[in-house]
Amino acid sequence: MSTDHQRYSTENQSDAIRRYAAQRGIEIVQTYADHGKSGLSITGRSALQRLIDDVRSGRADFSVILVYDVSRWGRFQDADESAYYEYLCRRAGISVEYCTDGFENDGSPIATIVKGVKRAMAGEYSRQLSVKVFAGQCRLIELGFRQGGPAGFGLRRRLVDGAGVPKGELSRGDQKSIQTDRVVLIPGPPDEVDTVRWIYRAFVQEGHPEREIADILNGRGIRTDLGRPWTRGTVHQVLINEKYAGDNVWNRLSCKLHGARMRNSREMWVRRDAAFQPIVDRFLFDAAQVIIRERSRRLSDAEMLEILGRILANRGRLSGLIIDEVDGAPSSSTYRHRFGSLLRAYRLVGYTPRRDYRYIEINRALRRRHAEVVIEIVAALRHAGLLVLHSETTGLLDLNGELSVSVIIARCQETPAGALRWRLRFATSVNPDITVAVRMDIRNQRPLDFYILPRIDVVSARIRLAEENELSLDAYRFETLDILI
Repeated sequence: MSTDHQRYSTENQSDAIRRYAAQRGIEIVQTYADHGKSGLSITGRSALQRLIDDVRSGRADFSVILVYDVSRWGRFQDADESAYYEYLCRRAGISVEYCTDGFENDGSPIATIVKGVKRAMAGEYSRQLSVKVFAGQCRLIELGFRQGGPAGFGLRRRLVDGAGVPKGELSRGDQKSIQTDRVVLIPGPPDEVDTVRWIYRAFVQEGHPEREIADILNGRGIRTDLGRPWTRGTVHQVLINEKYAGDNVWNRLSCKLHGARMRNSREMWVRRDAAFQPIVDRFLFDAAQVIIRERSRRLSDAEMLEILGRILANRGRLSGLIIDEVDGAPSSSTYRHRFGSLLRAYRLVGYTPRRDYRYIEINRALRRRHAEVVIEIVAALRHAGLLVLHSETTGLLDLNGELSVSVIIARCQETPAGALRWRLRFATSVNPDITVAVRMDIRNQRPLDFYILPRIDVVSARIRLAEENELSLDAYRFETLDILI
């Protein structure tokens, strides 16, 4: 269970499981419970991992696994993952029974269908909840409320009620306990505020670089908000963070449904200007940003890569933090802006990070491929004599003012078991008459085939495709777009 405030508390689950066991003469010999853990992924669920390991290793001294319901087995975004873990148990001779779902998990066609539906519903619940939570967080940001994270040096978090009435100051690590309460940023102790203002003056008016400012602060015995010595990187973060000018900015990074952490483009940021009381004058803040941009603008691409190569030779590896710590070097954000991403800059100097960042490049290539497909479709439709308008706002194609078409790209993904899957996410907010889904090949380089789906037959905002699907889906699969034309 991920929270106590629901019917899925482990105590309620245990009571229901005990009643189920008593009615069937089953003796409970061991309990596996993941307290306060999300069911989106097996990662972090140590009890479920231990259960599967006991089953696979033969250490399990039981013949039945009792689960409260299908959603407690997991809200995996790929329903096949849920089925895979159950299959491992069945293969070891151990059955899985769901105590409150109202069906016997006996391997019958009805049980298989019901489980498939409930697994999909469990995953869809998390997806819908994620959308609602994200929309709510965006709204709170636009209203000027803080969404998580420490306040930072020179600032403090103030707790306010739903009407904005102050209730007190939150210390580091404190969290609000009432759901309707909100958090705003306020100026911190006067000495910290004065230090932040001095950092900006020293950088803008006196021309001190970040490294010198850090050395001066350390010489004065001043520590960061974490009680650590100042570095070039921590000074740089103070100089570029818009909260010191009073702006509330969110969604620079996102990590939805336990997926990969993504650095979002500026147009995806959610912001509210002048949300908090500024502690740095707007003119001074803007001047600092100009200086930071201009000092790297004078460098050519080759010069920037030469500097990055020297950093790699000296440190043996690269990261955004390492780059920001090097005096006289462009910041990591500058490398992202100049070369499109840090990963591309790394590749140009011959460095491969330990983590696999290929998904970033794949997504970027798919965005380019999407634009190419749209251009190809528009050209073919116009050649056929139609009046085609492409809306940059909605992304829809308008045909003769009578029909709207949405074009989406489905990335090919491989499950742990080696099966291929594609997820279609429909533009339900603009409600197109027809959706053209381009299913990419295993390398995500070329279209594999096309699904041309009329709105009347799109019953969900998301559809997961396998290599072969039921007729209700594959009836709309085509090798080319000729049928659309």
